[in-house]
Amino acid sequence: MATTPGRLYQFVGSIPSSTEPPMFQHVFDTYQDMPESFLELPGNFGYSELMLFYSKYRGQPSSFAWMTGPGIYFGSIDTTGGAGTDSVTTDTKLMPYPKEEGAKSEVPIAIVLTEFHVLILFPNRLKAMCVLNEQLIYDDTFTERYGKLLGICKDPLRGTIWAYTDQAVFKYRVVREARDVWQMYLDKGEFDLAREYCKDNPANMDKVVTKQAEKYFQDGQFEKSANLYALTQNSFEEVALKFIQVEKPDALKSFLMKKLVGLKPQDKTQMTMIVTWLIEIFLNQLGCLKEQGKDMSEAYDTLQDEFRKFLASTRVKECVSYNRNTFYDLIASHGDVEDMVYFAVLMQDFERVISHYLQHDDYKQALGMLTKQSDIELVYKFSPLLMQYIPSETVDAWVKMTRKLDAKKLIPALVQYDHQKYMAQDNAAIRYLEFCVQTLDNTDQAIHNYLLSLYAKLHPEKLMAYLKLQGEDPDSVHYDLKYGLRLCAEHGHQRACVHIYTTMGLYEEAVDLALKVDVDLAKQNADKPEDDEELRKKLWLKIARHVVEEDKDIRTAMEFLHECDLLKIEDILPFFPDFVTIDHFKDAIITSLQEYNQHIESLKEDMEEATQSAKEIRGEIQSFRNKYAFVKSNDKCSACGFPLLTRNFYLFPCMHRFHTDCLISEVYPHLSSSKKTQVEQLQKQINAREEHHGTSALAAAALSASVGRRDNTGKVELDEIIAAECVYCGEYMIRNVSAPFIRADEYEEAIESWR
Repeated sequence: MATTPGRLYQFVGSIPSSTEPPMFQHVFDTYQDMPESFLELPGNFGYSELMLFYSKYRGQPSSFAWMTGPGIYFGSIDTTGGAGTDSVTTDTKLMPYPKEEGAKSEVPIAIVLTEFHVLILFPNRLKAMCVLNEQLIYDDTFTERYGKLLGICKDPLRGTIWAYTDQAVFKYRVVREARDVWQMYLDKGEFDLAREYCKDNPANMDKVVTKQAEKYFQDGQFEKSANLYALTQNSFEEVALKFIQVEKPDALKSFLMKKLVGLKPQDKTQMTMIVTWLIEIFLNQLGCLKEQGKDMSEAYDTLQDEFRKFLASTRVKECVSYNRNTFYDLIASHGDVEDMVYFAVLMQDFERVISHYLQHDDYKQALGMLTKQSDIELVYKFSPLLMQYIPSETVDAWVKMTRKLDAKKLIPALVQYDHQKYMAQDNAAIRYLEFCVQTLDNTDQAIHNYLLSLYAKLHPEKLMAYLKLQGEDPDSVHYDLKYGLRLCAEHGHQRACVHIYTTMGLYEEAVDLALKVDVDLAKQNADKPEDDEELRKKLWLKIARHVVEEDKDIRTAMEFLHECDLLKIEDILPFFPDFVTIDHFKDAIITSLQEYNQHIESLKEDMEEATQSAKEIRGEIQSFRNKYAFVKSNDKCSACGFPLLTRNFYLFPCMHRFHTDCLISEVYPHLSSSKKTQVEQLQKQINAREEHHGTSALAAAALSASVGRRDNTGKVELDEIIAAECVYCGEYMIRNVSAPFIRADEYEEAIESWR
């Protein structure tokens, strides 16, 4: 940009970074062959001044001011090309110089440009004008004693303004230049700039936003107005009433939503009121579209989606959860079933949703909702009704839930299954019970009892397979034996009754009933009490008697002798008639007599062997009485190592020898508590008698007969306890193999000995 006293020239171009001086030659060359382009203002006073304002030091200028004859030509600078290819100035205007009434017009000397003001220096005063509203805001007069004003300049780095005369220099400092700029922009209707300059002042910001909201309201842009009103501190009621009066529900809705976002969590009352109002607006709008027949239109779907998103928002969801009954009533009052169901699902009120579907006979939807929710108690509650109408789908849903369900609690639902109605289909109740028993290994007696009852009533062909699968151990079967027996008896399933009798251990009843069905079945059950031969024999006799007396089949009865080794010909002979041909059991009698002869011969051989063994034992006893061993004078005790002959001793056939007291010490730890007590008592008795005998030889001679017998008796008893076998070679040593080297009571002592 370049100026003369009356013209403003603009040269637009780019300067390459590698250009050598003169730098602007490239720009000027483009204008050599072009006609002159300039802005000329009429009138001049022989000179002019062009000032630029830089928002940042060494940055791009943002505005300019040109001091000309008619006034200050001011505008913004746009280097982006928005002002055209031949210009960089925008928003230009000419501000006349300020004049005082009756005063002579003065010619300015110089100017300084700030962001929002132009400082104009006259010969005897300094005036400041706002470039936004062209108003004079400052007037500073200089007296002659300081001399004549010569000029004014601005420090580009610090922003300080200096005015100087031939005698003095004056400093001007700009303080909060933009404090009232918002008001100027507001008056001009430039709301974005007004808000930019009052961000730090909430009161001023509220005024700007209110003014802008009013402007939008006047222009009919109600939704924009509502969004801005919600940001102000204006009365809620007044603003809401404005939109109600103009019948703009969308704008009112926007206003309420904005207000809702601005509420604090503790403002629960206001929040509930606004949410209720918004829901009412949504429902009214949806209702209006329905009345107009637009419930299938895109507008209806869009509005419904917006309503549901609103309900699903965290703040709204939390608010309505505390007052859900109120909102249920509100939605129900509008007859909006779809949104009421959605709201119930949103509140996880699945019981209400499922009840709604069931009331409208939409059983599959009810089942679908039942499987999606996680409250198992609802499954138990609604399954009985679902089993009446969609049993197969209900059982499929149960199977998918696997182990989450307690099958026992589903029995009331299984009972509701109509077996006659769905006879053509696979029995859903039996299918689920079989799944529980076979797949889930369910052991609840109620489940097994009900499955057993269904088999007995509807599928008798599966009854025996189930009973065999359960086994014959009364402790491992999972059904009630008595209940099963009564049930099978009522429906005439005799084979099943036989099986249950056997499982209960009532073999006689099982055989009696089996004889009415099949003799072979009776035979199988007669052999089951394996540990009780007497009972087996009794059961086989029952079968034999039945065959002889009822079936008159003597040949089959005789075959029993080969099938059961417990029966003899004499056992079944009483069952035959008095006049029967012996030919039928001649062979059996001969065989029986031969077996008796063999048994007698076997007994004879056993008697001879026993007699011979007795002779040998008597011979060994006699040889032991005459057996002896030599003891040398230098033989020592096997326990203590001292000479053996110094005290009473024991000599064993294995040639181990012990002093009497040493043997007692060795044997004593291995004895039971009762034997230990007996040994101690016998020792005391023997010691007491020995002391008594030693005090008086005469008394000993007189009582030798009676005392000797008692003394020998005590020693014999002691011998039987301690000398029954060698402590080193006998059973004591064998039992001691697994004993630890250090006993528990010796452990601490052994540890101390090693320290």
